[in-house]
Amino acid sequence: MSIDFIFRILGMIGFAVGGVFWGQSLGQLANVNPVPGTMSVEQYAFIIGSVGALAGLILTPYITTRPIRAIRTVLARVSAQTLLSALIGLIAGLIVATLFSFPISLLPAPLGKILPFIVVMIFGYLGISVFVMRQEDIFSIFTAIRGGSSVAAKEGSSGWADNRSILLDTSVIIDGRIADITRTGFLPGTLLIPRFVLNELQYIADSPDSMRRQRGRRGMEVLAALQKEPTVPVRISDIDVEGMREVDDKLVVLARQLRCPILTNDYNLNRVAELQGVIVLNINELANAVKSVLLPGEIMSVRVIQEGREAGQGVAYMDDGTMVVVENGRDYMDKEITVMVTKVLQTAAGRMIFGRPEDLNGSIH
Repeated sequence: MSIDFIFRILGMIGFAVGGVFWGQSLGQLANVNPVPGTMSVEQYAFIIGSVGALAGLILTPYITTRPIRAIRTVLARVSAQTLLSALIGLIAGLIVATLFSFPISLLPAPLGKILPFIVVMIFGYLGISVFVMRQEDIFSIFTAIRGGSSVAAKEGSSGWADNRSILLDTSVIIDGRIADITRTGFLPGTLLIPRFVLNELQYIADSPDSMRRQRGRRGMEVLAALQKEPTVPVRISDIDVEGMREVDDKLVVLARQLRCPILTNDYNLNRVAELQGVIVLNINELANAVKSVLLPGEIMSVRVIQEGREAGQGVAYMDDGTMVVVENGRDYMDKEITVMVTKVLQTAAGRMIFGRPEDLNGSIH
């Protein structure tokens, strides 16, 4: 039984009772000087009570649950920082209005009764507007004051992390590398997972396609592991974006509203978010950035594991997954050899390193 239905029943009863009393009053007035064809008091009460019951059944949600639901939707779109700023601004505006209202209330009527109410409305609105517009400056001042003491200096890193939110999309949860990154401590902030992302992850986990189902279940396992990590807090929020159906579109709009970055490895989401001015933290770009930097002439040890495309070539991989193409490496299959870097090539797929075998004495094989 939905809440709308319950309120419809209560509204129908309330309007019906009100209609009956109103009908009785009208019936009594109409029967003071009755004429032929005048309805009785009971008929007036029944008809108007029935109309009231029908009106209550139809109109009650529009004056009870739907306005409340609309207010909840609006509040869900507003960040906690904005709500707190508005509350502080309202309190400050009311304090100032109180100081002004006392002398104004001493004016002769009707000014002494009307002007204090107007002053309260004006200063309340101004307080909310000013504090919401300057919320970043206000919170930066609070942060600076908090970080001024030695105790705050010790706790500064955790405080900064608590004040920052990072939105996660479905692809980065399924990817799984986010769990390893959070363990390193290089990702300060609260990982915020909207409910619609969790619903999409659950939909993938219940997919009839075995591959998609496996990916979705792995994402669920990664999410469970993230919630157990003490390094970075994880919060699942019921906040939603109305008017959007696609999860990526909702993430971009939500990131703009909350003024927080999106953590993803989805190239299309990355491009769309950047075009709309949203900060994107791409795990693939992070992985490329932390790969080993090698210059021609440097020496490294690799294990040749497969043949290359060209004749005589061998292919090896570094610990970070970078491909190493070894000239004449086919003769060293499944062996650990020393290679001198001859060329480093950056491609769209990543970094490739070319080298040739070399023994410890420096002679070329």
